[in-house]
Amino acid sequence: MKVCSIAAPATAEEAQAIQDALRPRLDLTGPGPRDPALVAGVDVAYADDLLAAAVVVLDGTSLDVVEQVTVPGRPAFGYVPGLLAFRELPSLVEALERLTVTPDLIVCDGYGLAHPRRFGLACHLGVLTGLPTIGVGKTAFVGSFEPPGRERGSWSELLLDGQVVGRVLRTRDGVKPVFVSVGHRVDLETACHDVLALTPRHRLPETTRAADRLSRSALKAALAASA
Repeated sequence: MKVCSIAAPATAEEAQAIQDALRPRLDLTGPGPRDPALVAGVDVAYADDLLAAAVVVLDGTSLDVVEQVTVPGRPAFGYVPGLLAFRELPSLVEALERLTVTPDLIVCDGYGLAHPRRFGLACHLGVLTGLPTIGVGKTAFVGSFEPPGRERGSWSELLLDGQVVGRVLRTRDGVKPVFVSVGHRVDLETACHDVLALTPRHRLPETTRAADRLSRSALKAALAASA
């Protein structure tokens, strides 16, 4: 899998300029893959100045693991709210490039359009890979919303400056919702359909759960190796 080269900013201003330059490349209309055959989850675990990026590809029907890759490394950028992608992208991109299969959809543990600059990690990864990408956040990073109904599948609009930037989606009856936003080459309706398909038993998508476990395990190994 080939990924476009990554610009390495030295300052927050340079990072914001990169986001501004890449934003016009977004395809926010999709429609994107409905019931994709292969779905990748990505996540990054941190400890001190170490990180471990993980990519897990699941079968879209059975949700069994097809392939997984981890890349240990160090944050490539300082922590600045709204610029988190620049800390993680080099290691995530390396992990994606090591895959021997190409996923039909990438699910990020984070945000896409629901971002202060309308360009979260899901947008950035989508533009770099050219693949359909969505963000599924555990909490609201930006915007306002009304609580959705208590039943699985209920949703409400996530609004930022009067514009819809995502949906607040209930994936389990009576359990806290997740925050779905499109990244690239997927529309919001398809994104929510796919998220519900990826949450048959738990609040978070199985892709996110698998990538979280793998990244934590890889980080533990990296810490042990550096001790």
